[in-house]
Amino acid sequence: MASVDQTMSDGHHGPARGITRWLYTTNHKDIGTLYLLFSLLMFFIGGCMALTIRAELFQPGLQMVMPEFFNQMTTMHGLIMVFGAVMPAFVGLANWMIPIMVGAPDMALPRMNNWSFWILPFAFTMMLSTLLMEGGGPNFGWTFYAPLSTTYAPPSVTFFIFAVHMMGISSIMGAINVIATILNMRAPGMKLMQMPLFVWTWLITAFLLIAVMPVLAGVVTMMLMDIHFGTSFFDAAGGGDPVLFQHVFWFFGHPEVYIMILPAFGVVSEIIPTFARKRLFGYASMVYATASIAFLSFIVWAHHMFTVGMPLAGELFFMFTTMLIAVPTGVKVFNWIATMFRGSMTFETPMLFALAFVVLFTIGGFSGLMLSIAPADFQYHDTYFVVAHFHYVLVPGSVFSIMAAAYYWLPKWTGHMYNESMGKLHFWLSFIGVNITFFPMHFLGLAGMPRRIPDYALQFADFNMVATVGAFIFGFSQLLFVYNVVCCIRSGKQATDEVWEGSRGLEWQLSSPPPYHSYSTPPTAEQLSKASH
Repeated sequence: MASVDQTMSDGHHGPARGITRWLYTTNHKDIGTLYLLFSLLMFFIGGCMALTIRAELFQPGLQMVMPEFFNQMTTMHGLIMVFGAVMPAFVGLANWMIPIMVGAPDMALPRMNNWSFWILPFAFTMMLSTLLMEGGGPNFGWTFYAPLSTTYAPPSVTFFIFAVHMMGISSIMGAINVIATILNMRAPGMKLMQMPLFVWTWLITAFLLIAVMPVLAGVVTMMLMDIHFGTSFFDAAGGGDPVLFQHVFWFFGHPEVYIMILPAFGVVSEIIPTFARKRLFGYASMVYATASIAFLSFIVWAHHMFTVGMPLAGELFFMFTTMLIAVPTGVKVFNWIATMFRGSMTFETPMLFALAFVVLFTIGGFSGLMLSIAPADFQYHDTYFVVAHFHYVLVPGSVFSIMAAAYYWLPKWTGHMYNESMGKLHFWLSFIGVNITFFPMHFLGLAGMPRRIPDYALQFADFNMVATVGAFIFGFSQLLFVYNVVCCIRSGKQATDEVWEGSRGLEWQLSSPPPYHSYSTPPTAEQLSKASH
């Protein structure tokens, strides 16, 4: 332990004091904390927008907001949750955990790391400010399909485009940093196939980010040209093609979906072996399955577009490739279940969130398979069935895994244990709330209720009322999480270095909390073998 137990008592090596610590920091732990706090703030802002949507849909008729503002809420909710809550949370986890999981002293490019974070508050301030501009904010859905987002958009769309560019720059810089750190700064003796699964999933995710973020930049630049410079990329009147927008957007958008779920797979692959007290079943197959999912994500994009009038051969190709993604995903689910089989399982809060992830993400996967079948998708397309599907993979998928990671590593980060009873209460309220919210949406969609509408026919009233009640249960139960985290930081009881019985990995060999600079000398071969997955 001597090599990693550093006391940074002298001011030169410790953190700066006051606000400058956070503005100028190049320390991966500080930047990880900033990302996580920013993502929590965005989670609540996006959540308030979701509750506005659900309050309007509590019963038929227009009661809370005007249709135009409702459209702005649906658009901004999606954009903020995807780009402001889920992605920065995973980047925060990567910043905190990857260096201490691979035995690196810090991220490879610390100054760029600082910059990649501080771009985000400005980008989202600009995006949120569009709501106060003349004509209102973006009102065309988070997928910003042309010509809704070009010909018919409010003037504020230009600021939205600039904000998207800034987010993309931040993501690309973060991804370059992750790749450089993992490939160049692993502890001597740590081979790629000895890395923790979380590190593997992030390495693959980072390559996805570098591949698709320029595509998003391209499509919003084409929008900008159509709006201000007289081009007709997406304007049929000028010889353009609105379907071209969908092709370019979804070539970014589908890998983006996996950017939000692959790190979640890594988190769950760390937590389940710890609380089952067994090694992860099929480590190599998990790595290959993750890489397969990433590869396949590039050749399935048009399954979002079955109803645009694609040729039959195109529909068949995208239908079969989409169904194929179920195979590596099934391998992962099988391996998690096999890891738990005959394990000495205990059910602390991180494990509860991880188990809920496995069960509910699988339900989301099944509804995704239903949507992958082209003739069936003609019925499901643009109904609440699609809303149910992607919320089942993004809320119990991405968000639950982020919660699981927070509870799992919080004692390591802070040196204090959180309140387990409060954590379990938060879990059960979240679990019940999520299912009450999104499960009825499957039936609404099958009955034909279109998405993105502020009013609806009377036959949809009952399930909408149930969904709204569930949304408020889920939304307000997140305040318990914040309270628990604050109490943990201020007055939680002292955590041990190992924290969880059965935990493996280099991070558990550091003190709780870890020193400000984790490794002055690389971990020894003995430490690496003790930590091996």
